[in-house]
Amino acid sequence: VSAGNGCGHTLLTPHSGTLSSKNYPGTYPNHTMCCWQLRAPPGMSLLLAFGDVDLEPSEHCAHSSLLLTDPQTGAAYGPYCRNSIPSAPLLVTNSSTVTVLFNSTSHRSGRGLLLSYATSQHPGMGAASPGMQRHPWWNPEPPLTMCFSVFCPAGCKDIHGDIWGNPSQGYRDTSVLCKAAVHAGVIADDLGGQITLSREKGITLYESAFANGLHSKRGSLSEKRLVFHKVCCLLSPACDDALEVVAFNASSWWHEVDVLGQNRAWVAERAALSTTGHSWAAEPDAEAAWLELDLGTRRNVTGIITKGSSEQHDYYVMSYHVSSSRDRKNWRPYRGSSGQEDKVFEGNADSQGEVSNAFIPPIIARYIR
Repeated sequence: VSAGNGCGHTLLTPHSGTLSSKNYPGTYPNHTMCCWQLRAPPGMSLLLAFGDVDLEPSEHCAHSSLLLTDPQTGAAYGPYCRNSIPSAPLLVTNSSTVTVLFNSTSHRSGRGLLLSYATSQHPGMGAASPGMQRHPWWNPEPPLTMCFSVFCPAGCKDIHGDIWGNPSQGYRDTSVLCKAAVHAGVIADDLGGQITLSREKGITLYESAFANGLHSKRGSLSEKRLVFHKVCCLLSPACDDALEVVAFNASSWWHEVDVLGQNRAWVAERAALSTTGHSWAAEPDAEAAWLELDLGTRRNVTGIITKGSSEQHDYYVMSYHVSSSRDRKNWRPYRGSSGQEDKVFEGNADSQGEVSNAFIPPIIARYIR
């Protein structure tokens, strides 16, 4: 729970979360306050990672301050500001509840604060902060291809900082680590999770990509790169293979008659990603149009890639829902990791680029709509 006029990006869940002051990493406003109440499940304690604490210095941090208190024991941590920073980047508490209080008065400078937290069941937590050098778990010179595992808190997607690369190439090691993990589809932003990665030899050029609601940047040569590993890939190299679609079906299709009087059928069978020329399109003004994929048998579906029409018409799908069925009679809408509402996937912004979205958790079904 958060309250006050000084709260910035905030995502709090029972097992992890991320919070920041208003305008972070720009200068936080004058005369604001925010109070966050962090609660872990019973029997667990909270671990807090200080990603950034940059509050204008003052005696006893009287002008702007960060104060953490434990309501159960009365213990207090802080106050913190620029001339009184936390002694360690990770604070291990013995409590399942912590109150985080941020106050500001008149000031001229300061980025504000960025914190993340997890429960005691995730001791190897990385702060949701830019740059590999900001992560205390990261050895600055590990051997190439050495694997690492770290827990990323929920809420990293909207943290300030850039990522370069894509899931197939890997990412420049100056990318924001946990944000890149969301882009790669190895964790869901609203839950966070454990990630496994290796640092390997860099490449000349990192191509940009739009995936899981994030747009990475095109980047040049770097000595090292980060490669994320899905658990199934460690056991089976084929887990990211494209699934074969036995048959396509659709709610409708467009029967186009062009200016020369020639007929062209935008039928469901043309929806395969590798198809050249025109694709599938529903008939004009169709309501609640859908495309259906028959995988032949029940399969483990970990994601989907969409692309617009590659010929003549600038057609593409901007957003979509997904539902699945094992018998083509009973359909279940995909609600993602939160399980509360039907998930809306962010699709394409043009007809040329490919956009990927991960299913976390995966879908087990024969039919996908």
